[in-house]
This record gives sequence, structure tokens and C-alpha cells, in this order.
Amino acid sequence: MNALLIDTNIYSHAMRGDTEIIKTLQQAAHIGITAVSIGELLSGFKAGNKEKTNRQELNQFLDSPRVTLYSINEATAEYYSLILDQLKNNGTPIPTNDIWIAAVAFQEGMPLYTKDQHFSKIKGLLLK
Repeated sequence: MNALLIDTNIYSHAMRGDTEIIKTLQQAAHIGITAVSIGELLSGFKAGNKEKTNRQELNQFLDSPRVTLYSINEATAEYYSLILDQLKNNGTPIPTNDIWIAAVAFQEGMPLYTKDQHFSKIKGLLLK
């Protein structure tokens, strides 16, 4: 496995010690994560009682040479609009943040590593 874009829940499960996820991440040559996921994580950190520690661990993760943080841009917005249109036409909505994450996966040509089954509603999205 060469490259993966990880969903927020993959990072969270890895930090909780999920050995299967940790093994998969260790085998990946490249790990991508979106600014959307970072926002979700930071929001979760604020709601908990270990914000400083969690931020330090996240920064260590992001500092890895195998990790790339992907931002949202105009090309991402094009993918977002296509995905949203498809989901509306099929009557299969999913959370907005997850549409943005899927849009980055399409834009970067990477499989999305997630535990959320609703991503399977997006036609053509490669899932791990």
C-alpha cells in the first residue's frame, strides 16, 4: 500500500491504540490528512480534558515526513459539488465534512481509509 488519505476516525482510533489501524498506517509510504479532519480533531480536543497533550501528539504526527496536510482549494470545491450533486440525486446524504474529505481523496487520487460506512455511497471513491 503506497498512499492513504485518512479520515478523522482513523487518526482517533490509532491514538487509542487500535493495533490493526496502527499496523496499516505503519505500512503506508504516504499518509494524507485534510484540514477538515484537523478541524474536527481540534474541536474534539477542546471538548476533552487533555487538549494540550492531544495537540502535541497531533503536531508530532503532522511533522512526520510521511504525512501531508491537504487544504481545501477551488479544485476541491469542484469535486465537492460533484459529490454533493450525486448524493442529492441518489437521496443518500452524508455529513458535509465527510463530503469535503472525499473531495480531497478524489482530487489527490488517494484511497480513503475510514471506519464510516456512509462513504460507500459515493460512487467511484476508493476506500481502504
